[in-house]
Amino acid sequence: MRLGIVTYNIGKDWDLPTMLKHLEELGYEGVELRTTHKHGVEISLSADQRAEVKRLFSASPVELVGLGTTCEFQAIERATVRKNLEEAREFIRLAHDVGAAGIKVRPNGVPKGADLNGTLRQIGDSLAEIAEFGEGFGVKIRLEVHGETTQLLPNIATIVKAAAHTNLWVCWNSNATDVVNGSIATTFPLVANRIDMVHLHDMTDATYPWRELFQSLEKSGYHGFTLAEIGESSDPVRVLRYFRSLWQAYQPG
Repeated sequence: MRLGIVTYNIGKDWDLPTMLKHLEELGYEGVELRTTHKHGVEISLSADQRAEVKRLFSASPVELVGLGTTCEFQAIERATVRKNLEEAREFIRLAHDVGAAGIKVRPNGVPKGADLNGTLRQIGDSLAEIAEFGEGFGVKIRLEVHGETTQLLPNIATIVKAAAHTNLWVCWNSNATDVVNGSIATTFPLVANRIDMVHLHDMTDATYPWRELFQSLEKSGYHGFTLAEIGESSDPVRVLRYFRSLWQAYQPG
């Protein structure tokens, strides 16, 4: 497996050259760039600016794993869903232009008064639409396991089944709700064959079965990126150095 970071929030104050310099020196291989942060990789970039982002990554050993959007599709108002679909399309175009392999989207709970199953189907239908669009650009759609109720793995599995598209993948998010009786043995298999990216949080948290997660990923044949999504720090380089040591200690074998 490969180690990288999500710029939410540990790298939110770094511009791209600074970020690439630090990650290369620390031995991190990849990064997911979260929208709204200082690196400024946004859908508003011009063609020349997009080309410069791609050039910076091409000149670096650090891989642009993906773009972290806040696009979500559970709203009752259809106009809100359409707005998010259009924004997702713009991020797909941006990912294609800067050389990112995918974009991350999310479910973000169930609106008050909405039907759970109907909402899950609606999210799935929306994801099928952008997964199809992304396929045309060679950009993967990664569904983060996120949001109250929607982060429950049976519900994520239902969304993926409703979308029924081979270009829709899952971003495992290492949530407390993954854990049943101290284990992820009943939840991990629900999406194991669709995981394309993994977010890791504070690995000093002993309530999450980190070793079991890495073993499960290994057994499932996953050899992709595991990304540190951790809180900001006044000394992010030092924190990331410690995080890498923990990550190495949990690797199978």
